[in-house]
Formats: sequence, C-alpha cells, structure tokens
Amino acid sequence: MTTSLTRSPRRRTVIALGVVLVVLIAFVVRLVDIQVVNAREHVDDSLAMGMQDSRTIYGSRGSIVDENGVTLAASVNRYDVDIDPKLAAQGLTDRDDSGNVEVTQTWSQIAAQIAGITGQDPADVEKIVTDAVAANPDSRWANVAKRVSTEQYRALAALGLPFLSFPPQAGRIYPDGAVAGNLVGFVGSDGEPLAGLESADNACLASQNGKVVFQQGRDGNVLPGTEVETEPAVDGGTLKLTIDRDLQWYLSQLIAEQVQNTGSLRGTITVVEAKTGKIRALAEYPTVDPNDPTSTPADDRGSAAFGNPNEPGSTMKAITAAIGLDSGAFTADTTVTASGSETLPGDARVSDSFSHGANNYTLTGVLIDSSNVGISKFGEMIPLDTRVSYLEKFGLTQQTGVDFPGESSGIMRDPAQWDKQTFYNTTFGQGISVTVPQLAGAYQTIANGGVRMPLSLVEGCTAADGTVTDVPDAQGTRVVSEAAARQVSLMLENVATQGTLAKQVEIPGYRVAIKTGTGEKTDPQTGAYKGDAYFTTMIGFAPADDPQYVVEVNLDEPRTVKSSAATAPAFQKALTQVLKTYRVIPSGTTTPELPKFG
Repeated sequence: MTTSLTRSPRRRTVIALGVVLVVLIAFVVRLVDIQVVNAREHVDDSLAMGMQDSRTIYGSRGSIVDENGVTLAASVNRYDVDIDPKLAAQGLTDRDDSGNVEVTQTWSQIAAQIAGITGQDPADVEKIVTDAVAANPDSRWANVAKRVSTEQYRALAALGLPFLSFPPQAGRIYPDGAVAGNLVGFVGSDGEPLAGLESADNACLASQNGKVVFQQGRDGNVLPGTEVETEPAVDGGTLKLTIDRDLQWYLSQLIAEQVQNTGSLRGTITVVEAKTGKIRALAEYPTVDPNDPTSTPADDRGSAAFGNPNEPGSTMKAITAAIGLDSGAFTADTTVTASGSETLPGDARVSDSFSHGANNYTLTGVLIDSSNVGISKFGEMIPLDTRVSYLEKFGLTQQTGVDFPGESSGIMRDPAQWDKQTFYNTTFGQGISVTVPQLAGAYQTIANGGVRMPLSLVEGCTAADGTVTDVPDAQGTRVVSEAAARQVSLMLENVATQGTLAKQVEIPGYRVAIKTGTGEKTDPQTGAYKGDAYFTTMIGFAPADDPQYVVEVNLDEPRTVKSSAATAPAFQKALTQVLKTYRVIPSGTTTPELPKFG
C-alpha cells in the first residue's frame, strides 16, 4: 500500500513534465511556422493589421572605372540629420540628489555643438527646432542637415543626443574631379543621373533598393528577432570605360594650357585606338567637376565635342582623296592644274589660303599645300551620289557608336539642293559640319586600312552577379580598300614631312601622318560666316607605317594664332605622350618622299 502511494506522485510528476514538454514543443513548432516557414505570409498579415513597420535597404549605385579599373565615380554613405523638436527643445536634463529635474545643456548650447560639426550657423540650427515647436508643440520631426559625410555623422553620433537620428542616404563622389568630367557626367542631390555616362548608362549603374519589415514595441524600438527581409537590395553594376585615367589627366592639363595660350573659347584632344575604335582619351576645356557641377556654367557641363558640330575645313580633303581613289575616279598619279584662285563651272569661286600661279598638282601636292582649288578639281571627277554615299560610310552623317547624351549627327544639307558652290566647297570641308568624334572616326578608318570600327567609350558593364554586357562591337565595316587607305596614309605622311608644320609635329623615331583644317564659323543668329572666327583642327596618327593611335586636337576660335598652326604644339605633345603611355614600338623605316607636282 505504501509502495503504491509512493509511485503515484512520481507517475503524476512524469505525466505533468510530459504534458509541459509537449506544450513547449508545440510552441516551438508554432514559432518556427510563424517566423520561418510562413514568415512572409505573416508579415503581410501583420502589416495589414498595422502591427509592423518597415525600412528601406539601400543598394549602392555602381562605380565607373577607367580601362585599368581606376575609380572615376563611386558611391559613398551620406546621412541626413533628423531631430525630434519636442525633445530637443527641452535640452538635456538630469536629476539632482533630491530628485529634481535640472537642465544640464540648453537647446541653444546643443545647437551650437551640432552647427560646429555640420558647418551651419548655430542660429539657423537653433531656429529649426524653435520654429517647429512654435508651429506645433508636439512636433516630433524636423531635418537639420542633408547628406553629411561619414566623418560628420560619427562626430554627431558621438554627442550622444537621444533626439537625433541619422537615416542613411546614397552619395556620389568623383575622386579625380574635373578629369573626364564632361564624359562621366554627374547625378543630382537626389541621386538621379543628370548628364554624361551617368545618365546614358544608368541601366547599368542603377541599384535596386530592398525592404526589411519588423515589429515595434510601444516605445518604437524594433523587437529582436522580428526583422524579415522581404525584398533584397541589388547593387548597381560596374561601368568600365575605354579611357585611360592618367592619359586623360595629362591631356586635360595640356588642352587647358593650349586654350589659354591661344585665347580660344574651348578646346578638345581626342585619342582613338586605330584598330578597335576605342576612345582612350577625350579631354575638353572648359570641363565640369561632377562633385560640384553648379559651379560650372550650364553650357559647359556637357560635352561640346559630341554636341557641337563644326566645319572640318581642309581635314576633309583626305576623305575626298580616299573616296576618289577607292571609287576609281582618279589614281595617285592623276594631276590637276590649279591656281591660287579660280572660277569653276557654275560660277563657283574657290580660292586657296595663299597666292600662287598655276601648279600642276599631284594629289599628294594638293594635300601638302592644302589647295582648295586643287581638291575641288579632283572632287569634280567623283559623281555627287558616289561622294555622298562614301560620306555616309565614313560615318560623317550619323551619330557615332558611342550614342553620347546630346550627341549631334552632324549637319549636311540635302545634296539634291546643293548648288555648284556647295558641291565644290564640301570637297574641302565647307558647307558640311561634323563633330570631333565623327572626324576622329573617319581618320580611324584610314588608319585602320579602310575598315571603320564603331567608336566606343564603354568597355562593358559588369552586373552584381558577374554578368558582363555592353561589350563594344568588334565587327568593323569596310569603307575603302586597304590600297586606297594606304595611299592616303602615305600622302598624309608627306604632309607631315613636307608641309609648313613639319618641324613642329616631328616625333623622333616615328613616322607620323597629319592633316590640318580651318573651318569658318557661322553666326547662330544669321547663319552667315562670321569672317574672323575659326574652328581649327590637327588630326593624324602614328606610327604611320603601322597605325596604332589617332590623335585629334581642336580649338574653338583661337585668337593669338588664327590658323591650324595653333593646334600644332598640343598635337605633338599629345601624340608623343600617347606613344609613351602605350609603349608603341618606333618605326623601322622613314617616310618615302612623294612628288608634289607632276
């Protein structure tokens, strides 16, 4: 009897423990179901009942880097500084030994501390809270500052002020400032892309924000373990450019110096890899610092190289020569007789830049002396429709493959409406306007043996998952035969060796091909030529026996020297630096001399 009574309590205890264990297991199973298995469903239910809140997880905008991976644009953390006016107005308080509340720091004193970190006027910071409380004594939010740096955020957080909060915001920095600023572009204060490649390639760079939902206690604090990521954040891709940052920097300094020395309005130096069409540098002055775009006049924040077409002048003569040679209209041995000024069929009046008698010019001689009359006579051997078709093939009537924001496709009037004057003028680069990259692309075609490669500024976009897109098209288009391109290249070498600027463009050890051009500028109001305003160009490539790089220097309205000679010093320095940068092997031969006259 005693044994039975003794065992009965033990049995009840075991049963009770078993029941408790079963209940605990049920609770655990239920918690796993709520917080893990069906978490998203319950999150939606709780949100519907108003029991949860959420916050944004910010994805980072992608970086822009140069061909070597050097950062040109990157995202950084920035922080807004928000405040609870109702609490802040009370200042910081404590209790003395008797339990009485005393103010240890007034709001005015605290405002001065905050302003010392944010760089604001203390009175302005103080006024933010006093105005908010005056408007609404129960006000619980006001903004003190937007997008402060990480250093400022840390200093503010170190103050230990319970009424300050610091919601993170995405910021953008450009480590090299104005270097490539016209190309890279910039974003607005809200992070939206506004110009340049930031805008053109936003699909690559843009991030996707995510969301976390959570439960809050009555005090507003997040309840531990209740956070659920309902939408993951996705960072933007990395945009790799074709340009070389160091070369871009050097050429940026060089063109700024040349613009200032010649009193020009603006200038550009462009470098294109002959065999690929990749733009390795495109330096402009004036340029924009993307860190502070509003400090630059609005007209200078974009790319004039892509957006402002100008008459190419005598640089077009090499294109006319290539068209005629390839189409069979004439040969390298064909000659024409040209004087310093002549009236051509249709009462078209054409003059050279210098006076001379009747010369029996070879095509090479026309290019060396840059004779407008001579190239007009070669040009009239080419049927108009043939010449127009080749201009299109050279890419001079359409946008380049870069498709840069605000890019112009050039200006060419309908050839069906050309009079005889326009017919002749277009052979030497008047009556037609092209952009800087369009002309560089045409000379890239000649340097590349007659094959035009689409110009490119972007090497590719690498997404967060490693996928690479936007790779430049490696397929070129044949425009003229290799023989025709080689003949024109050799003629341009003779321009470099026999022309008036031979000594200024010489680079020891390298064969160089060049052509200069002086295009008259028109008045935007009347459309007539200004008469004393010119757009000067020097373009060429090296080593001419195996072309690797095309370099183009442009000056808009130089004043101290109003001819293409204004571009010569910058061209020689730029091409020399390009050959050094890419360690191009010198030429093993010298330029064969071709005759100027027949």
